[in-house]
Formats: sequence, structure tokens, C-alpha cells
Amino acid sequence: MWIAWLGCGAVAATVVAAVVSPWWWCAAVPLLALAALGVADLLQTRHSVLRNYPVLGHLRFALEGIRPELQQYFIERNVDGRPFDRDTRSIVYERAKGTDAEEPFGTELDLYGSGREFLVPSMAPVAVPEHPPRVLVGGPDCTRPYGMSLLNVSAMSFGSLSANAVLALNTGAALGGFAHDTGEGGLSEYHLRPGGDLVWEIGTGYFGCRTEDGDFDPGLFAEKAAHPHVKCVSLKLSQGAKPGIGGVLPGSKVDAEIARVRGVPQGRTVVSPPYHRVFSTPRELVRFIGRMRGLAGGKPTGFKLCVGSRRQFLAVCKAMLEEGVTPDFIVVDGAEGGTGAAPLEFADHVGLPLTEGLMTVHNALVGSGLRERIRIGASGKVATGSDLVKRLIQGADYTNAARAMMFAVGCIQAQRCHTNTCPVGVATQDPRRARALHVGDKSQRVRRYQEATVKSALQIMAAMGVREPSQLRPHMLQRRLDPQTIRSYADIHSWLAPGQLLQDAPEAWARDWDAADPDRFTV
Repeated sequence: MWIAWLGCGAVAATVVAAVVSPWWWCAAVPLLALAALGVADLLQTRHSVLRNYPVLGHLRFALEGIRPELQQYFIERNVDGRPFDRDTRSIVYERAKGTDAEEPFGTELDLYGSGREFLVPSMAPVAVPEHPPRVLVGGPDCTRPYGMSLLNVSAMSFGSLSANAVLALNTGAALGGFAHDTGEGGLSEYHLRPGGDLVWEIGTGYFGCRTEDGDFDPGLFAEKAAHPHVKCVSLKLSQGAKPGIGGVLPGSKVDAEIARVRGVPQGRTVVSPPYHRVFSTPRELVRFIGRMRGLAGGKPTGFKLCVGSRRQFLAVCKAMLEEGVTPDFIVVDGAEGGTGAAPLEFADHVGLPLTEGLMTVHNALVGSGLRERIRIGASGKVATGSDLVKRLIQGADYTNAARAMMFAVGCIQAQRCHTNTCPVGVATQDPRRARALHVGDKSQRVRRYQEATVKSALQIMAAMGVREPSQLRPHMLQRRLDPQTIRSYADIHSWLAPGQLLQDAPEAWARDWDAADPDRFTV
């Protein structure tokens, strides 16, 4: 009914504008536009809300469009935002800017809530080391080991990130002396130009080292792996955001530059399969890792995965033992997700979170007698010094961060990474948006953030009475199980002794160990 009144008002204003004064067009034009919109809403069949509430129904869609911003800036508290709360983002921003990341008046967290974790301070703290320790990555078959920092840039591809974002991250890595994982999107000039240390990652699409039909090209791989900035090479089995599925890069996004970096035809949609062509069994995987290391001239070689089946990983351990070949490192990615866009069902329900995945890999390697040969990296919502220390206690040797590094270069958690409309130029290929990211300024922010976070981790370890990461133990991390009960990780979880699976596997592991087959990925 009110649309009819609106139409009558529009007609009346038009008549008055034509007869009395042209100033009435200021009212007539908006009223005519609203009346036309109302008629269109009544006639359309797609949205029930607009048929019942023409014109006014558009207010719902407008509010829905800005809901994330309203939620983030006006509604959520400092400690309950997702994926990263405001306090965590603020710590990263402040450290990146070189300001103090300190808060007055005590914690805002509920320390009596179930699941809350605590690091155990010592009554005899020690001095903080003057220089951060490095983790030597390189097993007995590696001829060119690499000293890895405790915190590095995790896998993010050029194409997903803008050229300026990649340049800032790698320049920051070069300034700070830590590693930068390229992601599976290929080895671009933006990774190579600044001179930062690189972990070159290849996935199921073999971008940058693929044949015309999408298979692995050993010649191209060897040529690029020989670059002096490439310090390690990594095979991606799966990622936390979407374990078990591949990806699709629409042809509209495959411009000349991305086509050249990835080694694909320009303008043609590129499909990354969910599986690898180079192996189909645990034994073949292990052999291919050895082949990669040989092609890379003895540089540290490993793989990354989001853990699912413990039995399957134990099958890989058996294959390592039988073949006598081990990776130099394994990066465990948590199902907490990451910078890659993923179907909601995968992000929410597929794969183990980092805590369980990390302890599974650590214990499996210890129990099979392989842990001393292999370094473990942890990747999944590592943003603060306490995050870093917790992951070291749970079994990691070093950590990688993706989203925290994005915060350091200016990300505001707008969560538009997959739309090409990133408001700060981080996750976009739009040149106008990307130019907002100043490489010189943001690279210094990356350096400062990484340096301050590692320093924070060392301060925490010193407060725990620990001089180096190898002294951390599971009893130093405690968890509240309920309002009355706190237990340490040493008591909550089972920790295998070196070689225990080879001698007398404990009951909790025996069934999976016995069923693990180095020639089949059985669940």
C-alpha cells in the first residue's frame, strides 16, 4: 500500500516541479527512483523479503553486508573474536610498529574456564640469551643443512597475495634472517628479488616445475632449486584450511605474470588435483622425497601435511625405516585453517587441530626411532611468544606463521582474501588496491614483529628456567580440565619413548602400528 503512496508522492512532486519550481526535482527524482525500485521488488521472484517488504527489504541486505565490520569494531570483546581476537591482532600490530605490547590492570581472560592453558614459571628463572637459537635442519642424507629461525613466514603464494605483499614479506625475512615459505604458487621474482631465505614449496599442481600436461618436471625443479636463495624444498601433501582437496584458479585470474610463474597457459583455468601424481603409497612418497633432495643438490627436503589418520602417518614411518630414507623436516599444519579460502565444511570439520596433529607426528617419530633425524615445524595460528613456546613443548622444533605475518604487513582481518577486494592490498591482484601496501614500510614491520615475538618467546622460556628450547618438557604446560582440575600435558597425554613402537608398542598405539602398511594408505 505504501508503495502506492510513494508513487503518488513522486507524481505529485514531478507535477509541482514542472509547474511551480524546478527545485522540486530534488524531491521528485529520489521519489521516482524509490517508486520504480518498489515496483521492481514487487515483480521480482528471487527474494521473498523484497516481495513482502519492497524498498525497505534492501535495508536488511545493506546491514548484512556490513555485519562483519559492525561485529568486529563495535560488538565483539577484545578476547572473543575469531579467527583472531582483537588482543592478538593488537599484539602483532604493536610489535610490528615497534611499540610496547603491554596491557594494564590484569588479564581479560577467564582463567577458570575449561580448556585454559598455563605455562609453568620457575622459582629460579634464568637470563634471556643474547642471541636467538637456530634450529639446524638437515638429516644424515642432507649435505647442505640450514639454520632455521624459531619463527618464519608460512606458506602463502604469489597470486593469493599481491606482489607488494610478497616483496614486503621476503624483504622482512632478509632483514631479520628468517625463512619465507613460497607457498605452492611458484617461485616468483617477488620471492627472489629481495634476497630472503626461501623454502620452495610445490603442491599437486607442481607450479613452476611442471610439464605441459601437469606432471612433475625434474629438470625445471633442479634448475630452480639450485637458486642460492632457495635454502629448503618442501612437498605439500595437504594444508590445514582444506585437507584432501585441490584448488581451482579461474582463467580470468591467470594473467601473463601468474601464467609465467606457475608455468601454465595464460587465461586458462588451472585445476590443482587433490592427489599427487608422483606417488600413491607411503613407500613411493618416501622415495620421492629422497629424489627431490638429490635434484635439489642435497638441500634440506621435507613435506607438509594436515594430519588426519594416525595409521597413515605410521605407515609413512614404516616406509622410512624400510627404505632408509627420511625427510629433513616435516611441517604440521593445523586444521585451524590458514590464508587459503576453503569450503566451510572442510575448514570446520576436516583434519586434526595443530595440537593433536603435532603431538601425533612427534610421538610417531619418537616411537619409531626417527625423531633425531627429522625436524618438525608447526604452522597454525602462531602469533605470540606464548604460542611459540606452547608448540615447542608439544613437539615442534620451530614454527611458521601466515596470518600473523599478514597482520604485520597491514591485514585487518576483513576476510575478503578470496574476493580480490582486500581493502589493504595484501590478498589481491588489483593493482589499485595493491599499491596501498608500501613495501619499504611493511618490510620493516615484518622484521620487527618477528624479532619481538621470538624475543618474547625467549623471555617466557627464561621465566620458566629454560635456557634453550630443547629443555622444554610436557609438564611445563598445564591445562584446566574443569573448574577444579588442572593437569600437565605430561599427565593428560601419552608420550612414547624412543623406539618404543619397534619394541613393545603400548596398547593405545599397537592397533594402528600393526595395521600400518608402508605399501598402502589405509585408514
